[in-house]
Amino acid sequence: MKANNLIPAAKDHQRISTDVPDIVGLSFFSGAGGLDLGMEQAGIVPLLYCENNRECRMTITRNRPNAALLGDISKISAEEVLQMAGLPENRKIDVMFGGPPCQAFSTAGARRAFADPRGNVFLRYLELAEQLRPRYLVIENVRGLLSTSYPVAQGEEPIRGGALRIILNRLKRMGYGVSFNLYNAANFGAPQIRERVVLIAKEDGSRCCWLTPTHSDDSRWGLPKWRTFGEAVRGIESDNQHYAQFPQKRLKYFAMLSEGQYWRNLPPEIQPEAMGKAYYLGGGKTGFYRRLSMNKPSPTLVTSPTMPATDLCHPVEQRPLSVEEYKAVQGFPKEWWIAGDIADQYRQIGNAVPIRLGEAIGRTILADMRGETIDPCWKDFPYSRYLHTSDMTWNFA
Repeated sequence: MKANNLIPAAKDHQRISTDVPDIVGLSFFSGAGGLDLGMEQAGIVPLLYCENNRECRMTITRNRPNAALLGDISKISAEEVLQMAGLPENRKIDVMFGGPPCQAFSTAGARRAFADPRGNVFLRYLELAEQLRPRYLVIENVRGLLSTSYPVAQGEEPIRGGALRIILNRLKRMGYGVSFNLYNAANFGAPQIRERVVLIAKEDGSRCCWLTPTHSDDSRWGLPKWRTFGEAVRGIESDNQHYAQFPQKRLKYFAMLSEGQYWRNLPPEIQPEAMGKAYYLGGGKTGFYRRLSMNKPSPTLVTSPTMPATDLCHPVEQRPLSVEEYKAVQGFPKEWWIAGDIADQYRQIGNAVPIRLGEAIGRTILADMRGETIDPCWKDFPYSRYLHTSDMTWNFA
């Protein structure tokens, strides 16, 4: 292994092959490749990746060296995208997909939306889509996108959901039909409770169906049960595990907890000492001193498993989840190389789209291309734990 698990800095480069597949896909904000791998498993192989982060670019280059690679989306043109992807003149792009940086919309952040530079690259993604005119445009983002306040017009007061309204208005002006929903990745076979907004826009102005669920925690739907953390990591227990360390002073509290427990399961007289100032704050604080359960899906993987408010402790061992366990929960194959030190790897994997969710997106688009529609029985399926999260209900929130 090279020093710090790095390879030479990846430079922008054109796609190696000149062959053009039946389905042309382009990836933006590619990260460690989670959405891309899922789309690939469904049958939509990205010809081009666009990513600006150094370690992520190394990850992409190592795993998909023959694909085109571009950097800062704010500095590339539609012509450059087509050239680097090696597409012949007049060859239509079938699917353009990506998850623009979510921090500008996250419920955990300041939620400055398009006033944040990261929000601006979201708008650049839409501009590029307007120039490239893909048949399908996919946008993946955090739940906060549904509610982030922002002025819809210059000089107006911010309104709840204003950021999403700007996006929807822009797509409407482009002539695209839009469907979206908030999806729990566990309903598509990921062993993880992770809710993400997925928006699919169609150039022909029609509406794409919602994703078809494959798993459920409710037996009345007749689907396999949610996959668990234990299922995800089965077979890697004997592998060498790489992980960060909890501070020593916190380990004594983890030692008092069993699988599936958290800070409220500590002895009452110990809780104020363990929690410090956080003990007196509101909310359930369910992420503090949290041990996972082998028999349930993992909570949402975050960019570090050792942050006090979002602890991800192994069910029985005195340590946070390992990089290998992170990969297994997200659905990355063992051989998928991740660049950088432990912190870099956690960040890349934690930011990724679960592969099973990406695959469900790809399957839905391919089915739509074939003219197939979703079974009406899924119309009332609880895709997430929240209400008014779809294109059919969001306006009534």
